[in-house]
Amino acid sequence: MTFHNLTWPRATSLRRVAARSAAMLALGLALSGCVQTALDDLGEAVPEISQKTAAEMRKKRMTPQAPVLVRLFKEESELEVWKQDATGRYALLKTFPICRWSGKLGPKKNDGDRQAPEGFYSVSKGMLNPKSQYYLSFNLGYPNKLEAALGYSGTALMVHGACSSSGCYAMTDQGVGEIYAIVKAALDSGQPAFQVQAYPFKMTAKNMAAHRGDANFEFWRSMKVGFDAFEATRTEPRISACGGKYVVNAEFSGGVPKDPLAACPERTDTINPTIAAKVTTEDAALTALLGQDGATHANAYVDGGMHPSFRALLKENGAKKLAAKISNIDYPVSRPEAALADPYDGKD
Repeated sequence: MTFHNLTWPRATSLRRVAARSAAMLALGLALSGCVQTALDDLGEAVPEISQKTAAEMRKKRMTPQAPVLVRLFKEESELEVWKQDATGRYALLKTFPICRWSGKLGPKKNDGDRQAPEGFYSVSKGMLNPKSQYYLSFNLGYPNKLEAALGYSGTALMVHGACSSSGCYAMTDQGVGEIYAIVKAALDSGQPAFQVQAYPFKMTAKNMAAHRGDANFEFWRSMKVGFDAFEATRTEPRISACGGKYVVNAEFSGGVPKDPLAACPERTDTINPTIAAKVTTEDAALTALLGQDGATHANAYVDGGMHPSFRALLKENGAKKLAAKISNIDYPVSRPEAALADPYDGKD
């Protein structure tokens, strides 16, 4: 898989001086999330969709105005941008390497736990921040309705630039610039909000079985239904919550459940046969794998992950040079020693 050029035009020295002071202050504040205070002296014109990306859209029969959907994968350290094509279904536009995410596999639960969220989120236009201290950002909307009902806490959990994370997904300046331009075009054209699906890993039966011993396994099974529904139909899954877990594409007597922790009402919908077939196939494959002896992954992340392409650059250049390559703002690569570690090297 080929990723994009990892460099970004250099800022003026005056901007760097101002940014350095703001960055050091922000590092002391960013305990529960990635603070999104607007810094007027860092403001620049929001990037537009590049000619190369526009050409890729045309090739895939997409328009800049078409709805967008985002998927995040921690273990793979990748962010996918999907757009509706001429068929009305979503197709993959681009995959972006994540420079840094923090915490371990599993959902964010507590303010200050440094966990990057896992779940289903809805991002509206008002959640975009063109003057983020991390160049550009958008708020995931954590905690969502289910997470709030479960008592999970935390604020300002973002997708943003640079390569520093305290519970966020850091994409580099160039990466978040491209993503921001794509999602903003869709929101400006009438999409009320775009869905973000944040997963621990690509939720195949094989990957699920490899994490069978994790305390989050049953939570991930409820998320997998959303993953499978999208894989089967390439349409956005409708997400609700009841019984303390996510429920996908469900219609209930009495409407959408108001209490995410209460027992689920009786379903009144007819399950999409394409989705039903996919879920049945995946359940059978997972059941078979769980019944076999096989390699399992311990949740071995010391503190988050980094895409292998950035890990190679970090090894080659060191943290200071990598930070300078991928951001105009003087944020250091967060916890580079942990980023260099391969959490599963020799642990299968």
